[in-house]
Amino acid sequence: MKKKHLLSPTPLTFDKIDELLQDSIHVELSSESVQLIANCKSFLDDYLKKHDGPVYGINTGFGALHNKSISKEDLNKLQENLLISHACGAGKEVPRNVVKLMLLLKAHALSMGKSGVQVKTVQRILDFFNHDIYPIVLEQGSLGASGDLAPLAHLFLPLIGHGEVYCKGKKMTASEMLTIYNWEPIKLEAKEGLALLNGTQFMSSHAIYTLLKAFRLSKYADIIAALSLDAFNGRIDPFMMQLHTIRPHAGQIETAKNITAILEGSEIIGQKNKQVQDPYSFRCVPQVHGAIKDAINYVSGVVLTEINSVTDNPIVFPDEEMILSGGNFHGEPLALSMDFLSIALAEIGSISERRTYRLIAGERDLPEFLVANPGLNSGFMIPQYAAASIVSLNKQMATPSSVDSIPSSNEQEDHVSMGGNAATKALKIAVNVERILAVELFNAAQAIEFRRPLKTSPYLESFMAEFRDYVPFVTEDKIMYKEMEAAVEFLNNGVFSEFKS
Repeated sequence: MKKKHLLSPTPLTFDKIDELLQDSIHVELSSESVQLIANCKSFLDDYLKKHDGPVYGINTGFGALHNKSISKEDLNKLQENLLISHACGAGKEVPRNVVKLMLLLKAHALSMGKSGVQVKTVQRILDFFNHDIYPIVLEQGSLGASGDLAPLAHLFLPLIGHGEVYCKGKKMTASEMLTIYNWEPIKLEAKEGLALLNGTQFMSSHAIYTLLKAFRLSKYADIIAALSLDAFNGRIDPFMMQLHTIRPHAGQIETAKNITAILEGSEIIGQKNKQVQDPYSFRCVPQVHGAIKDAINYVSGVVLTEINSVTDNPIVFPDEEMILSGGNFHGEPLALSMDFLSIALAEIGSISERRTYRLIAGERDLPEFLVANPGLNSGFMIPQYAAASIVSLNKQMATPSSVDSIPSSNEQEDHVSMGGNAATKALKIAVNVERILAVELFNAAQAIEFRRPLKTSPYLESFMAEFRDYVPFVTEDKIMYKEMEAAVEFLNNGVFSEFKS
């Protein structure tokens, strides 16, 4: 029997979201949220009966057409037209896990009872989530201004029987999917189309997915850096706590503790007669990795606030008997934060590639390119090329999106966040960083073997043993891309114990 999660205004956490994505959990609306949604819809319907004046997006046009009045007979058609007309995305399909997050986050926002939607509309969104029905959403098209209009239009077209989905592992039309489950299309009522399309769920879903990967990559970066440090026969001095308590950035202290804990018991790190000083890519790991940790933590705080907020427009306040049109859909908080996250993640890759380079450079009694017979064998020469290429691409993609704005909707939307671009780029950078770290691990694991019979720490020996189930030691030239892909697979699937700092 599936586990159950009741969706309510209670804030979602990263751990809960990760659990809902990974495990087979049935999500339902709580009785509290059913009541909140129903009360809000009842207030809105009553308000429209009693008031003849314009209410933006409910009985008016949208954006620059806000001065156009819509008759009561056409209010439902207005909302359906909104979804159909705004589904103008372009580019690649959004990953299915991100689409699933979009469904969850929109349902969570609507569960707070401030959006004027029908209960059955939210329940149908959760039906999609629970049955692994993934509407086809395209990556490009959001300005991150009036929410994520184009992507969210694609996400919710299937509610009304339009668009395409992945259902039972196959791509099909929404009407075919509805037939399979014997569902009727949702008949949107006043305000519902706007409630579905106004919101930051495209940006925030990419942000969550990227952060979940970033948390893992940050841990891996410390482990792999520690292995590289030992393989390079580096010094432990730069990680001693006396240095970091006098510059007490939280991430810096955490990183120094991590590296020290990971290397505890290493025969290599304890050797005498080492070089007086190591290059920055080793010596400054606490400072660089630490600043990245602090950046990730900052961004995670912004994103948690965002996903537990109401971000459509207008917003309905039944208790205060108010309907307010504002700008909660504007993506500036996410745009700035995702640009910051992109820069931070790019830096993980940048310093990682430099460590890779030092390992193949023939320094400190390591053979050139980490093979026993360099010259005849090119060894690990070209994996570093690949990492360098990806690092360069990340630098280009880390250029901020949030500093740009192109007015739209006849200047009604005259300052936009470009948060959609910031969010999609951040995810691409995270995927790239995973590959760069995989290359460093590939090199560090090779280099450590040239320190035998000395052993690295018990933790890293165990980590290496797990890695060797995926990637063997390289004795002579071979096709390397398969090992590089296997190293990426290990970072996704490898099972090892957590280190304790």
